[in-house]
Formats: sequence, structure tokens, C-alpha cells
Amino acid sequence: MAYMWFTGLIIFSTQILTLLVPECRARVPAIIVFGDSSVDSGNNNFISTVAKSNFAPYGRDFPGGNATGRFCNGRLPPDYLSEAFGLKPSIPAYLDPMYSIQDFATGVCFASAGSGYDNATADVLGVIPLWQELENYKDYQRKLETFLGAEQEKEIITEALYIMSVGTNDFLENYYAIPGRRSQFTIQQYQDFLIGLAEDFVKQLYALGARKLSLAGLPPMGCLPLERATNFMHPDSCAEEYNDLALEFNGKLKQLVAELNDEIPGMKVVFANPYDLLLQLITAPSLYGFENAEVGCCGSGTFEMGIMCTPDHPLTCTDADKYVFWDAFHLTDRANQIISSYLFKDLKSNFL
Repeated sequence: MAYMWFTGLIIFSTQILTLLVPECRARVPAIIVFGDSSVDSGNNNFISTVAKSNFAPYGRDFPGGNATGRFCNGRLPPDYLSEAFGLKPSIPAYLDPMYSIQDFATGVCFASAGSGYDNATADVLGVIPLWQELENYKDYQRKLETFLGAEQEKEIITEALYIMSVGTNDFLENYYAIPGRRSQFTIQQYQDFLIGLAEDFVKQLYALGARKLSLAGLPPMGCLPLERATNFMHPDSCAEEYNDLALEFNGKLKQLVAELNDEIPGMKVVFANPYDLLLQLITAPSLYGFENAEVGCCGSGTFEMGIMCTPDHPLTCTDADKYVFWDAFHLTDRANQIISSYLFKDLKSNFL
């Protein structure tokens, strides 16, 4: 989720996106989401983990000003994509008891902040591993069939757009943070291990009926505010080692997507690569109307995220729209909107 640098290609408003609604409704009846905090709409609120964001100032620019558990001041890419496809403007978390299968029929999120391809990554913060996300999806299928009947359930499952965004935590939270996987794998071996897990997950989704998948690559991880702040060799600069790693891993993911499209009959997988676009936002923020791309809006913007992003921090910015990053790890609502607007064009050309 490579990008072309033509600012004119970026659609900046959801009003423009919603003009596409009538064309989209018939072909994508639901958005179904797997992954980590880049797409988690609040599942971690309902499990025992410190990886939560269901408190202020998170969600302050979300409709109603509510902290939903999204690691953002507002909405995430799946929310914007759902609206662009003529569906609801936000996708609910599957574990949220405020919603029912009627709400989930047009979109549902199984993602968990802190998760990764590797089950060991989810163990670090005690969040939902991918295998459990898949089990929750199976439970969803059963409830959907009961609610709609077998024929309509099958249509939704096969025509839905599946979004998968995960992988950053496997490197920054797991491989480079704790010794376990580093004692088992070189970094190249670990990448191949993750690619194998990604392939297995996609094939399991296919066996369960999925036919349209957007598989996201990694962002320029070395330019996240937290990584810049801890880059002691080159203070406040992007950690190029992590950026190079993201590029290498994205190349492997792109190759996997090509192989899956050749091997799996009837399934279309799109590689959604955020790297180049996000790097452009970071290196030339003024081209997109941003004023700050080095630190996050919350607190000092260098290390605060989750429970450290407190509502009374005196340094928290007043206008998050001027910032690319909301906290030390996650994008603002506006940055998410820009990325989603670009991605929609590729998804539309592949799935409509």
C-alpha cells in the first residue's frame, strides 16, 4: 500500500470518494479486516493487555469524539475504504459487544494491535495472534449463515474485500527487541519464515471462501518517530537499516502475491504497498499540507503511544491535521485518509 509521486493522483476528501458509492455497492458487500494496530478498530479493548488506546486523547477527532480503541486521533484506512466502497464510514471490532452480526454483515475487524505474522509477536504484549483472528472469523461465518442463510452468507464471504495489514511488530517488537527469534534465525531467514506464514494464512482464507484480498506491505519503519528518537548513531534521522529491511521484505511480499495469483484459482490478491507514499509524506510533508513529520502529535511525539499517551500531557498538539504521525508509532487521521484515497484507486481497478 511502488507509488507514483503525482500529487494530483491523491484524492484528499471523502466527499470525492463517496461519489463512487453507487458503482461500488454491488461488487464489494463487506470489508473484512485482519492485522495489527494499523487496522485494529478496538478488539484489544476486550482482552487483557496493555496494548490499548480506548482513552483520550485517542479518538478525539473520531466522529463523536470517542476513543474507540483505534491507535489514531480519528479513523483508520479500512474505515475510509469502507466508506469509499459505499458501505459504512467505520468498521466495528468483532469483540465489541455493542455490535451484532447485523452490524458485522457489511464489515468487521478481527485485527489486534501488537500482533504479527509470528505467533511469538502476539505473545510479547499478550494480544490476539493471527491464528485466533482466523478462528474468530470462522465464528463470524457461522453467525452470518444463521443470520442471513447459506446462500447470502456465501455471497458476502466470496465478494467481500479482505484487508490484511501486519508485519511491522514482527521486526520492531519481536526480532529486534527480544532475543528469542534472533537466536533461531538470521534476519533473512526470519523474513522467509514470515513470508511462509503469510502464504499459509492467505491459503487458509481462500479455503474459507475469500476471493478478494489486499495484502499490505511494510511502511518505512525507520522513520517512525520512536525509531528516529532511538537512532543514537544518527540522532533524529530515519534508521536506514529498518527502512532497507522494509524494502527487502516488501519485495518478498510482492513476489509472494504474484505466486499466489498464479497458483490459486479464482482468487485475486493485490499488493498494497504504503512505503513510497508514506516516505513522501515524511520527506516532503508540505506538499500534502503537513507541517511536522518527525514527531507525533501526542506528548513530545518521540516515545508516547498507548498508555503513555495521556489526556493531560501539556505538549500534545492542538491540530493533528498538521502532523503525519499521531503518536510515536501511528499515523494521524489525515495521513490515513491520504493513503486510503490512493489505495482505493488500485482496489477499484482490481475489484470493480
